[in-house]
Amino acid sequence: MPLTPWTCTNCGHWQRWFATPPSCPVCTDVRNALPDDGWDFRSLDEIAPGREARWAEVRPGITGYWCEPQVGLGTCGWVIETDEGLVGWEGAGFYPDEALAELQRRGGLAALAASHVHGYGALFQLQDALEPEILAIGVRDLEWTKTFRVTWPLDDRHEFAPGLVAHRTGGHFDGHMVLHDERRRVLFCGDMLKASLDDAGRPTGLSAHKAFHAQIPLSHQEIRDARKVIGELEFDAVATPFEFVDGVTTAHVLALYDRLLAGRPVAGPIPLEELS
Repeated sequence: MPLTPWTCTNCGHWQRWFATPPSCPVCTDVRNALPDDGWDFRSLDEIAPGREARWAEVRPGITGYWCEPQVGLGTCGWVIETDEGLVGWEGAGFYPDEALAELQRRGGLAALAASHVHGYGALFQLQDALEPEILAIGVRDLEWTKTFRVTWPLDDRHEFAPGLVAHRTGGHFDGHMVLHDERRRVLFCGDMLKASLDDAGRPTGLSAHKAFHAQIPLSHQEIRDARKVIGELEFDAVATPFEFVDGVTTAHVLALYDRLLAGRPVAGPIPLEELS
């Protein structure tokens, strides 16, 4: 793809464009907030200086990659070890050369995917540098993918490797997917869940939303659809596009959804102690 990649400094979404982009489709969507002072787009060459690669293993076989300073909202890209090779899920906002070299050293990626557009980050960098055979996105979300090439549009279920399965929940976006690591009991939940954390990073509350900034809840049918999918998955930790949260379980999520179905749904957090 010869066009120049540009990132929105407000949200971190990347676009390929023949000039400075006229606007950001993610920011103009109801699920995000507009910048206060107008558009500010930066190219790769403008973003790279002063940013350093960071990565850390959050659970054996699961490594998060990000950069400092962060780009936009500050997404993290997860890399999961499987019998089929490394699988990437979500994308960091930017991958400095050191991060790309580390992933090359580890053998590259057998597959790359993401839950929805808020987790795409700089997936295009991984595709350009590592050339994974599979880049998979939910088929109902293809309109957001012009920065990279989707090689496997996903329907409602896809197994990347034994014990590593993606499921469509819909809800936050129509094509929204979650990824379940059965062996490690981790749900890569995208934006179908949001954990509130204390200063030590421990979960104190749990919420679900259509739009976090605008505080638009999910509809009852969207919650029922997500409950049917996520309720069948056993986990004791979740990984959002931004952080890894230990101690959020299947039971917590079912209790959250049941609470939201019992009356008027809300987008704000419910204390975790009330969901235990």
